[in-house]
Amino acid sequence: MSRIHIPRIDASQITPEHIWVSRREWLRQAGLGALALGAGGLLPSAALGADSPVGSAPGNPYAGRPNPRYTVNDKPTPEKDVSSYNNFYEFGTGKRDPYDHAGKMQTQPWSVSVEGEVAKPRRFDIDDLLRLAPLEERVYRMRCVEAWSMVIPWEGYSLSTLLKQAEPTSRAKYVEFVTAVQPGNMPGLDERIIDWPYIEGLRIDEAMHPLTLLVFGVYGKRLPNPNGAPVRVSIPWKYGFKSGKSLVKIRLTEKMPLTSWVKIAPGEYGFYANVNPDVPHPRWSQATERRIGDGLFAPRVKTLMFNGYADQVASLYSGMDLRRYY
Repeated sequence: MSRIHIPRIDASQITPEHIWVSRREWLRQAGLGALALGAGGLLPSAALGADSPVGSAPGNPYAGRPNPRYTVNDKPTPEKDVSSYNNFYEFGTGKRDPYDHAGKMQTQPWSVSVEGEVAKPRRFDIDDLLRLAPLEERVYRMRCVEAWSMVIPWEGYSLSTLLKQAEPTSRAKYVEFVTAVQPGNMPGLDERIIDWPYIEGLRIDEAMHPLTLLVFGVYGKRLPNPNGAPVRVSIPWKYGFKSGKSLVKIRLTEKMPLTSWVKIAPGEYGFYANVNPDVPHPRWSQATERRIGDGLFAPRVKTLMFNGYADQVASLYSGMDLRRYY
């Protein structure tokens, strides 16, 4: 029988029942009540991995308090679609491959090192990370470079909370993310599409922006393996390939890291990868997108600049030519 691992958290950080009840009521008022209560069905444990999610219940360490400041009003994507239609090339290039194969990934024990241009390099185990700050629920738009999108209620806290623990030095200009490599558990590694491990990165000001989220859960449950368990990042104003999954290392650097897709196809995937309807991919337009879960014949919707987060992040790129720095 699979063993459920529940992090050791302080009693002060366990969500009280009255807050959890308030959370559900808030979601109902926002039109999300059915989703919060599990509409759409639960994912089979085989797809989720050996450490199955803890259910949404009082005291659940993966259920964050809703943060209205970072919540969009868009209809959330059905839960079953978020983990069954996904890009996670370590498990294969098909959209369903992570759902079919990620169950073998081992997520306990797990640790993430923060190193490089920092005064206090440190390795955090997953329980340390969960205890570092209270989790928030943030409903984010997420946009994939293949012109499909989702709206996902992530559970986590700002990445800056973790980075500050390591005290970045004045030489820290960029943040590099390194993801897990588990031969035998990740069949996509054999395809050698990417020079593994998968590498992504941000400029330091992007990484420290409060919208950049360190994610541990989704829909009030532990993050499923197909979505990057046990910890990933989410950068909602960028295309999805920037949001590294199953992180094992975060390195602060003085020079821009050579990220995986920039290394493979620099003419198609840029370092910044900001969602921009005016900059087409060489093989397709980015002006519109298809919302997963809206039905096969649903009309496409207009892609928003910075994925709709322009008010929050446009100032990061003041004076930059966004066609050149795509």
